[in-house]
Amino acid sequence: MTESFSRRQFGNLLAAAALGTTGLPAAAAAHRKKSMHLIKPRRLQPGDLVGIVAPGGHTSDGALAKAVANIESLGLRVRLGDNINYVYGNYGGTVAQRLEDLHGMFLDPEIKAVWAIRGGSGCISLLEHIDYQLIRANPKILIGYSDITALHLALLRHSGLVTFHGPVASSTFSEYSVSQLQNVLMTPHDSYTIAMSTDNAQKALEQPNYAIRTVHEGIATGRLIGGNLSLVAALAGTPYAADFHDAILYLEEVNEEPYRVDRMMTQLQLSQGFRHAAAVMLGIFENCEATDGESALTLDETVDQHLLPLTRPAVAGYSFGHIRNQFTIPVGLRARLDSGQQTLTLLEPAVI
Repeated sequence: MTESFSRRQFGNLLAAAALGTTGLPAAAAAHRKKSMHLIKPRRLQPGDLVGIVAPGGHTSDGALAKAVANIESLGLRVRLGDNINYVYGNYGGTVAQRLEDLHGMFLDPEIKAVWAIRGGSGCISLLEHIDYQLIRANPKILIGYSDITALHLALLRHSGLVTFHGPVASSTFSEYSVSQLQNVLMTPHDSYTIAMSTDNAQKALEQPNYAIRTVHEGIATGRLIGGNLSLVAALAGTPYAADFHDAILYLEEVNEEPYRVDRMMTQLQLSQGFRHAAAVMLGIFENCEATDGESALTLDETVDQHLLPLTRPAVAGYSFGHIRNQFTIPVGLRARLDSGQQTLTLLEPAVI
């Protein structure tokens, strides 16, 4: 059952944050990029209270009802952000309103996890105003994907917080996605091997973009960094950019034609270079083929322009992205990619 919540007592702090007075300056950000230790949030337990926020796109009553049912099906309780129903253009409220909900959920000691209702767009506008010290002092689980990539990368870089690239609260859950979510967030293991979805493998018989491809074989170890390709590319060159040196770089995309995928991957190549990553792991790129009848490279040909020159493991079609059967990725956690076994193994618990 949802619970009402007022955070007026936090008004002064949140107002300051909304004006950007508590964010980290770029110089401090550069320093913390090299020196900050990771912080892991506490694990979720039955009966815990989860806050739903809309840091990007606006939502609807139907999506909220679905999100509440999803979370309650996990044995958890739900509290909606005060501003969850606001609409400002395409966004879930103004920057200040979305920021107030985000900060408020992290600041409230009753809330154990913060779950984005959806992606959409707009999270990037919050980054320069977030109080990263507040979030580091109150570490909690943050879950979502797509546009939530902007928050994952910024919080990792400036708060040192391990967050989770996984289903948004209004996703259509599957047995696979729920199992992966619970194993990472509720029943952590010292080492946990993620196998790819058999349902996705079956779907690949009719939709080739669901097929697993190994471009370069091998085993690689590194921290998990990445997310939605559009957002990873958009943040390149900013104080919030993904640092994928010696990392397992994971990328996924939806509704982008191959020439746009190529442009975004080229931007990452020019800004850092895929050769510096320990491995590249592509998820399922949904609806990313060219329009029928157009003269264009296929999606595979497009990404292979960037993957084939590498001398390290590179794979595609792994079970994450804008899809139903997706596994949960702890951002910043050490992991091992094994292209031969088609697995990703988390080498430490993601929560405490």
